[in-house]
Amino acid sequence: MKRSIIITGGAGFIGSHVVRLFVEKYPDYRIICLDSLTYAGNLANLKDLEDKPNFKFVKMDICDFDSVYTLMQLEKVDGIIHLAAESHVDRSIKDPFTFAKTNVLGTLSLLQAAKASWEPHQYVMPESGVACRFHHISTDEVYGALELTRPDGVEPPFSTKASSGSHHLAYGEDFFTEDRSYQPHRPYSAAKASSDHFVRAFHDTYGLPVVVTNCSNNYGPYQFPEKLIPLFINNIRLRRPLPVYGRGENVRDWLYVEDHARAIDLVFHKGKDAETYNIGGFNEWKNIDVIKLLIATVDRQLGRPEGADLDLITFVTDRAGHDMRYAIDSRKLQRELGWEPSLQFEEGIDRTVRWYLSNQDWLDNVTSGNYQSYYDEMYGNR
Repeated sequence: MKRSIIITGGAGFIGSHVVRLFVEKYPDYRIICLDSLTYAGNLANLKDLEDKPNFKFVKMDICDFDSVYTLMQLEKVDGIIHLAAESHVDRSIKDPFTFAKTNVLGTLSLLQAAKASWEPHQYVMPESGVACRFHHISTDEVYGALELTRPDGVEPPFSTKASSGSHHLAYGEDFFTEDRSYQPHRPYSAAKASSDHFVRAFHDTYGLPVVVTNCSNNYGPYQFPEKLIPLFINNIRLRRPLPVYGRGENVRDWLYVEDHARAIDLVFHKGKDAETYNIGGFNEWKNIDVIKLLIATVDRQLGRPEGADLDLITFVTDRAGHDMRYAIDSRKLQRELGWEPSLQFEEGIDRTVRWYLSNQDWLDNVTSGNYQSYYDEMYGNR
């Protein structure tokens, strides 16, 4: 079956992995990578796809409705996978307007373009008969925060069982499920929550075929080093301080980016219309433990003595209202579509560190220019 799909934010971290998966797995599909190439977008992430006949890159701002609509008409687009977003919480605190513009108005622009393109033929492409679909990628942060302890007083972490039968460590007995009410605490999550509501409103009001996925923290190759894992890999490599908020006690669930891309593929093709699916890694770790694992892994791969860089850990003033714990319940996705993560966190970190250390030119390139001034502003005075 031939399809024509726009993947927004396709030159970014998660987007580039989704683009690569679709281009390589579906040679009959026309995959259009749409990206405005802000600081986190990098065409080098897609260099290996440049000569693929089913791949096309378009530099475009998703807020530009006319251009998006024209592109959809020209390419006869029948699907949109929407990943383009401002996503760094610290940046959202300093500049909430930009997050509202991209994450809310940009999503609204795409929804309007999809409606205008697909509604005249009842959301089915007239020539191919393909059913149209808008897949919106969101975050677990829209749900708010979870507690670290259990009501029975058992000290976390403790073992819990996934629907697949595997056990993993958890830091609380409560998890984010798809029917949990939204309680965003930061400008970033507020903007994403608003965009989620617009997506569902377009389904309820106009019948736009949509699906929403909410994911936990991603990690892996090509992630821009403003995020914890690539930032600290780079700092350990260069023996720079590792700024840790508070005492590093906050807990996050970690998802390897290629596992996320596989889940997006499944939900886009087989998910039920108007449904929400949570995508998590079943890998809950305290930030300080993640950092110690990164130090051990980088030092080992660089041939340094064990623990050589532990003294780089530098505790800094915590972010105001820093959410204590996020944990995704992915059992619906496992039960209905058969997905589960393929990697344990330690294996994923080993792969990730190996990639960054093998691609130091990429790291040096993306951390040049105004990255250093941003880094100094974020962490230099804490």
